Amino acid sequence: MSHPAFRGESAVEYFKELVDGALARQQIGAGELTAFYVVRLLAGFVQQPADRDEQPLALRLAQALEAGGVQQRTHLRQIGDFSLFISGFFSDSLRRKLVDVDYYVSIGGLAYATLGRSETDTFSPVFAELAEKFVGFVDVLSEVSERTSCSSNLDLLRLYERWLKTGSSRSGQLLIERGIVPNASLKATRVQ
Repeated sequence: MSHPAFRGESAVEYFKELVDGALARQQIGAGELTAFYVVRLLAGFVQQPADRDEQPLALRLAQALEAGGVQQRTHLRQIGDFSLFISGFFSDSLRRKLVDVDYYVSIGGLAYATLGRSETDTFSPVFAELAEKFVGFVDVLSEVSERTSCSSNLDLLRLYERWLKTGSSRSGQLLIERGIVPNASLKATRVQ
């Protein structure tokens, strides 16, 4: 006898529902293959923990760009996937670290953009879309993280800092919902 609180579905089915819902709520147009790639990325990280390479992402990116062929594409995909996952699911854990979410957004976007320029890869359009809408997909993963209770509660200051660093429309909307109107003119000013 099955318990009604448990659903019998795979990780892919579970994340597909969450990703599709987040894309719709945030009004992010994504190709079917791109949305499925994000679903598979999440399912993959659930089934196998993230890469534990201790080298800084920027160094890994430089090494990947110097490599050629299949090795280059494999490493760029790993860097893009890792950056998207960390910046979407665990951006709050980057608080008070040497690098912040904007570092992961920059590195991941560049890795995907490089992959998107290949004319011989079937997934090039997927990577190009991920690069173009990287912050939007970070927002999608952030929503999935919040809905699966895998992240800590966002405090207002951290949410505002994320909005300042990334310009994320979702972070801006969350600020508005909490009674704070983001001021774009503050992005250019730094308090010393």
